[in-house]
Amino acid sequence: MGIKIYNKLIRDKIPEIIAKSGKKAIVEKVDGEEYFRLLNEKLGEELNEYMETYDIEELADLVEIIYAILDYQNVTVEEFENIRKKKAQQRGAFKERLVLLKVFEE
Repeated sequence: MGIKIYNKLIRDKIPEIIAKSGKKAIVEKVDGEEYFRLLNEKLGEELNEYMETYDIEELADLVEIIYAILDYQNVTVEEFENIRKKKAQQRGAFKERLVLLKVFEE
């Protein structure tokens, strides 16, 4: 019998999926600063997975984590989208595919 130690934030249905596979998982519920820390850690993990594979499913995982962070910070998806739109209006988006090469100062 082997034991794998993860100590990482998981999706809500993972314990059920593990149980259906005939394995036993030990989980605990966290909140507060610990939850926020684990969300941010998971954000980095999912970003790294996307950067390694460029798999669209990893982007979906990133968005799920972002939504959880927004919820933790009491920001609605609509408020977040308004922030994104305002920033795009003020600074632009990435549609033009521009790369800044140099800036000359006088």
